[in-house]
Amino acid sequence: MSHNLAISARGLGKRYRRVLAADRHDSLRDAIQAGVSDLFSSKTRRDERKVREQFWALQDASFDIARGENVGIIGLNGAGKSTLLKVLSRITTPTTGTAQINGRLGALLEVGTGFHMELTGRENTFLYGAILGMSRKEVAAKFDAIIDFSEIGDFIDTPVKRYSSGMYVRLAFAVAAHLDPEILLLDEVLAVGDFAFQRKCMNFARQLEQKGSTILFVSHNMFSIKTMCQRVIYLKKGAIAYDGPVDEGLKHYENDSKLKVAHWFNDEAESPAIVFTDVKLLNEAGDDCSMFDYGDRMILRARFKTSRRIEQPDFRISVNRADEVHCSTFSSVSDEANFPFIDGEGMIELRTPPIKLISDLYNTTIIVRERGHGRMLAAQIGAGFHVRHPVFVPLAYGVYHESGQWRIETEVAEPAEASHGAR
Repeated sequence: MSHNLAISARGLGKRYRRVLAADRHDSLRDAIQAGVSDLFSSKTRRDERKVREQFWALQDASFDIARGENVGIIGLNGAGKSTLLKVLSRITTPTTGTAQINGRLGALLEVGTGFHMELTGRENTFLYGAILGMSRKEVAAKFDAIIDFSEIGDFIDTPVKRYSSGMYVRLAFAVAAHLDPEILLLDEVLAVGDFAFQRKCMNFARQLEQKGSTILFVSHNMFSIKTMCQRVIYLKKGAIAYDGPVDEGLKHYENDSKLKVAHWFNDEAESPAIVFTDVKLLNEAGDDCSMFDYGDRMILRARFKTSRRIEQPDFRISVNRADEVHCSTFSSVSDEANFPFIDGEGMIELRTPPIKLISDLYNTTIIVRERGHGRMLAAQIGAGFHVRHPVFVPLAYGVYHESGQWRIETEVAEPAEASHGAR
């Protein structure tokens, strides 16, 4: 392995055993019956069953990462991102392939991993530091800095079972960061803390980068990926589908994300009542478009298919900035476009007012509720777009800009009275 490489992976694969419904035994009798059935079944049948039970969370992953490189690991849910980091951090062993690590490695993969619920934050700081490879003397020397960074000093002697998830991630990240790692693995942990702490962690990661550290960063926040990374590895169904510059990788991610169910939506119904099958963004001329100038109008058309009659549907189009800041939501009910019902296949169209969003990247989510503000039936990722303006940029103007009416009043100072000498 070259001294200039931090990580070198060849043919990495991880196979897991899927627990089938038939394997879930509620009683000792069920377990015995299943064992006897396997005993007397044919070898061919047993082999077929083993194949059905196995799945590859990661397969044939090969790549090199140079020292000082920041690499984003992206992909849809279940693509194998977390599995890859667990293999690299030695939490799990690969089924196939090898991974060579050249340097001191720190990993923050799950909030509170390694914490003991009954111990205090102080005790867990030393415990977690030891798990990461720090000596007790090293943790003691950095203890004050760790607590200052975590911003939970008032609760450091409180058992962590009473911590919120945000407090967990603050303390865990602070310990991992002060390992002074040459290689740092981060898996979605920054999504838990508040915005100020997320920014603090980002700034710390940049300081590590300036020192020549290598960072592998898993996130669904494409804005963070674009800000922190120069390269992305895009995983799809456990395999590397793309490895290269960030912008091209994000296009692959966006194309594959379109019409996927939003990661936060959980529908308990056996089959969805409505599914969107196509979505397009157009300009006022009716042409496909993903780049709009500030002040343009946008048209969104989405085709849908229902499995039953839906009463009084409320179609909502949510607009979010690339860093997942919610900017606005258009609602058919709130806009008094009342549809009595939908049933079968159809198309919904939204024509927006002039776009007053600041120049940035945005994406849409298509949502349907039944009976106005009732039960949510669908939430799917729509299409992404870019707003363009030479002056209205996020750092100076926030999220949107609307012209205001201005006036000014000034009072004219009275001229000073001339002084007259004595006659």
